[in-house]
Amino acid sequence: MVQHAKAAFPNECCGVVFGVVDGDQKTGSLAIPMENAYKGSQADRYEIRQTELLTADERAHKQGLEMIAIFHSHPDCDAYFSETDLKNSSSWYSFVVLSIRAGEFSHAKSFLPNPEQTAAPEEELVY
Repeated sequence: MVQHAKAAFPNECCGVVFGVVDGDQKTGSLAIPMENAYKGSQADRYEIRQTELLTADERAHKQGLEMIAIFHSHPDCDAYFSETDLKNSSSWYSFVVLSIRAGEFSHAKSFLPNPEQTAAPEEELVY
């Protein structure tokens, strides 16, 4: 994730994380970079094609894993879950946001949106 975010800087990167779920605990084991398909300024927005998400989900299941998270970067700002992120989210996945400042990794946070997409509390993220 960090390498992809640094390579995409000053634009936002995006991708998915495969792993396992055990109760409330999610453990990621593989991050898959994806193309930022947003047609506007990619410095402040990302978009993943739905077909790519479905393909990634199928790939995860074939490997005995689950797609547990979607990740993206915030160039030159903190890792937070914006209103746009919330509006475009899903309660099925965690959302990991990486802060990339001046092209270098600063920090990351994870969020889990509620089903109504009205809030996304921060989750514990160990990396």
